[in-house]
Amino acid sequence: MPLLSMTGFGDARQDRGEHAVGVEVRTINSRHLKLNLRTTEGYGALDAKIESAVRETIRRGTVYVNVRIRHLSAADDFRINTDVLETYLDQLQRVAARRDLDERLRLEPLARLPGVVEEASTESRSPDAVWPLVESTLRAALANLADMRAAEGKALAADLTAQCAVVAQSLEQIAVRSPEVSESYRQRLLERVNEALAPAKVALSAADLVREVCLFVDRSDITEEIVRLRSHLQQFSAAMGGDDSVGRRLEFICQEMGRETNTIGSKANDGEITQHVVGIKTALERIREQIQNVE
Repeated sequence: MPLLSMTGFGDARQDRGEHAVGVEVRTINSRHLKLNLRTTEGYGALDAKIESAVRETIRRGTVYVNVRIRHLSAADDFRINTDVLETYLDQLQRVAARRDLDERLRLEPLARLPGVVEEASTESRSPDAVWPLVESTLRAALANLADMRAAEGKALAADLTAQCAVVAQSLEQIAVRSPEVSESYRQRLLERVNEALAPAKVALSAADLVREVCLFVDRSDITEEIVRLRSHLQQFSAAMGGDDSVGRRLEFICQEMGRETNTIGSKANDGEITQHVVGIKTALERIREQIQNVE
């Protein structure tokens, strides 16, 4: 399954029968799944079904869903309330008679008076009846969202792979340098001690030198850290190709890689290795930032 970005946008619109439905879905970064849903007034009964459909395709991030449902008006959606109209007519005729007004009452202006023309109550429109159209439109919007998230996820995967390659390259340089550190330390130690003891014409015994070098090698050995960091890189690569929401797993592996890198830096006691550690930390920081966008 390709890596998915947590940010994206998708929309869809459909007209069918008596209804027109528009759905917009927008997602942004979040550690957990948070759903913010707005539906047209009178259709709140569909919220549970909409949320269930969203949770089928989105596992992480803040999701904003806006569902607009519009009833397409037809002639039989309106009726004239004859009781109200006749009441208006009676009252107007009485006023005209009292004031001796000779005006013809036209129906067209009367039709605009409050209550004369009534629209069919929206309460009579069952939300369940419009659900098939809402579901179809929602899934189309979610599909468009998924396409955008997949495209961004592809770019994320490429950058994460590149940064992992930087980590792997620096790690191999550290692995090559590591065996040379003890010999370099032995040479420096021998030179410093002989220089210090030269005025007293005292020489350092081979046994003392070997003991001191062994203590240094024991303290600065980073073999285990190198092996674990290589393993974490393999796990990271495998997780990127997983078939589930992998963002949290990648976060954890990245944290473990950072821990091993810090240990290497503190134990190695070597300038060249320290430079490579800095390069790894820079790449890991880039990875950490990018993972925040991964579902």
